[in-house]
Amino acid sequence: MPAILLHLLPASLYALLGLHFWHSRWHAPARPPRQGLSQWERIAMLVALAAHGFSLHGAFFSPEGLHFGFSLALSLMLWLAMLFYWIESLYARLEGLQTLGMPVAAICAALPAILPAPHLLENTASPLFRAHFVVAMLAYSLFTLAALHAMLMAIAERRLHGARLTRAFASLPPLLTMETLLFRLISIAFVLLTLTLGSGILFSEALFGKAFRFDHKTVFAIISWGIFGSLLVGRQAWGWRGRKALHWTLAGFVALMLAYVGSRFVADVLLGRPA
Repeated sequence: MPAILLHLLPASLYALLGLHFWHSRWHAPARPPRQGLSQWERIAMLVALAAHGFSLHGAFFSPEGLHFGFSLALSLMLWLAMLFYWIESLYARLEGLQTLGMPVAAICAALPAILPAPHLLENTASPLFRAHFVVAMLAYSLFTLAALHAMLMAIAERRLHGARLTRAFASLPPLLTMETLLFRLISIAFVLLTLTLGSGILFSEALFGKAFRFDHKTVFAIISWGIFGSLLVGRQAWGWRGRKALHWTLAGFVALMLAYVGSRFVADVLLGRPA
């Protein structure tokens, strides 16, 4: 199958599912309320996720080596988002989140077929480096998703208190459910970030060809790790939630952005090149 079709197939599936969810959940409020996802909806979403995951694997990994690009990073983040919400929908009703996410997922899944081809990374023959890279990308994507999820919660809470809920926001899960999802996202991403920092420190010479360097990117990554770790401890020990949790989440994400974005995310952070 041509590479462009590998990206357009999941994009089309997401778009069709988004139209279905919009029509069945938002456009016809007079219909009787549904009890979560039907079996065919759950299977259709799983097919879209499988097609999206297959296209991402082919885009990232090739016989020539490991590829990376901005469009692939966005596509990966939305795949993780839809996968996470699909798994969580087994335990709670998340159709509102899935309906909002489908159009964005459709756009991001198609981006690698539209934007310039991702570039081939150097020195990626090492399985250790590949594992480090994948874990780092997963951590970054999940923390980005957590920050977006936190901002959506803040908007929903403000609209709820101001009695200005639109149909889209009214269809979202309860704030307590969304808060539970937020902390699950942060917990998973925190473990991945810990593995990223640990592997970078322990195997720096094997990964990057030089000894560990304590630069500003490492400092901000450690600060972000400390912020998210403190948030998780505060949640368990003192029951931190609500706006305090949102503020800590966004502060940790800003620190992570300062660590990872800078001048060139992959070249500077993952490959350890000088800026």
